[in-house]
Amino acid sequence: MLRATRFALIAFTALLAIPAAAAHAAPRMPIGFFDDPSFRWSPTRADNLRSASLTGASVIHTTATWPSLAPTKPADAANGDDPAYRLSDLDELVFQSSLYGLRVMVNVTGTPKWANGGKAPNVLPKRFADLTAFTRMLATRYNGRTGHGVVSLWSVWNEPNIQLFLTPQFAGKKIVGPANYAKLYRAAYAGIKAGNPTAKVAIGETSARGRDKPLAGVSGSVAPGTFARLLAQQKGLKFDAWAHHPYPTTPSMPPLQKVRYPNVSLSTMPNFEADLKKFFHRSVPIWITEYGHETKPGEPHGVTPAKQAAYAKQALTIAKNDPNVQMFIWFVYRDSKGNPWQSGLFAASGARKPAYNAFGALARLIDGTTSTTKAGVSPRVTMYMPYLSHYAIPGSQIGVTYSVLDGTKPMATGQPVATLASDQSITFTPVFKPVKGHTYTVTAVANEQNGHTERRTSVIRVP
Repeated sequence: MLRATRFALIAFTALLAIPAAAAHAAPRMPIGFFDDPSFRWSPTRADNLRSASLTGASVIHTTATWPSLAPTKPADAANGDDPAYRLSDLDELVFQSSLYGLRVMVNVTGTPKWANGGKAPNVLPKRFADLTAFTRMLATRYNGRTGHGVVSLWSVWNEPNIQLFLTPQFAGKKIVGPANYAKLYRAAYAGIKAGNPTAKVAIGETSARGRDKPLAGVSGSVAPGTFARLLAQQKGLKFDAWAHHPYPTTPSMPPLQKVRYPNVSLSTMPNFEADLKKFFHRSVPIWITEYGHETKPGEPHGVTPAKQAAYAKQALTIAKNDPNVQMFIWFVYRDSKGNPWQSGLFAASGARKPAYNAFGALARLIDGTTSTTKAGVSPRVTMYMPYLSHYAIPGSQIGVTYSVLDGTKPMATGQPVATLASDQSITFTPVFKPVKGHTYTVTAVANEQNGHTERRTSVIRVP
């Protein structure tokens, strides 16, 4: 108990420095970026990760492109150290991200030629067991117990509702893309959960629009609303969220550009959410895993940097106010020669665009978690501590100092000891009696035995 008290006392001083803005019970969700050229391949990747964390981000979305990571068939698919695998840059990103307080989300996509008979990456594998073996290897390697870091957030395939990434979408006039994707998803999900049973896995990663009918000479596509409806007819699909990319139809359009449903931009997201609930017979959390606005002059059809800043703030606010949206990822972080998208918060020169301050000011108030609890019962709160996980192994004792606010009114403080889980989380119970209709902010400063500390915020709603 003396050690536990010492942990908590270290955290207590840091808790005193919480800014006044933290007192407001704004909805909370993980905020992050998707930009492999900046975070995996750039000579300044470490600086980019550090800078991203300062904007309020807590998640880095990355891609595990199967053809790139396994260009030849491994002799032992279960062994990430098999010479066929090319995992060094992904290993580095996963391991180093926690040093900057960032969790990692991995999207698995693409088929190598050896797995589909020498065809393009958008063609299904001949043996779905090969995909299961690949995802199981990855999930095992990054399950927090092998020394390679932690990935507890996953999604399967990139924009599987368009032919560019998954073919075929049609057999004659019949839509077959959702059924094909279901086969991929089941195979990948089985591998991920076998390697890491606590992993959260999102289905979808859908593009914002599609045509729903084949057109001669035009790449096939299925609208996300239609894709979800047909996917729901497939059996055996388990998932934690639907991942989606609600871009406007052109780079110059505003976040609430009107589109015709079943296409899904931010303006038709409520329709989509209602349909997902109907299709799957439950409320479905939404992870916005790609969103952004490109700027001129890099993108001639983009918006001015000032308008990008306004649109970034507007999009984040829309997401924050939607209780079904539980993650928001901006694409990209920094413009670069390795990425044709010019939607970064930095120009390729390294100069900050106005969106950097606009995005960061709001992201720092949003990043965190939101949960619901019953009135009258002290809630269990789970927070993610990737920075502490860089220095402490799963099972380590973590000192916690927390405070609970109802608006600006202090409700409770405490100094419990929690256990670090393999998914980088800690769970503790703030001692207070929540009241129906109220929303509370729980702020915690946690520390491991070597004195490293990390602060996180959670919002608790009492319906």
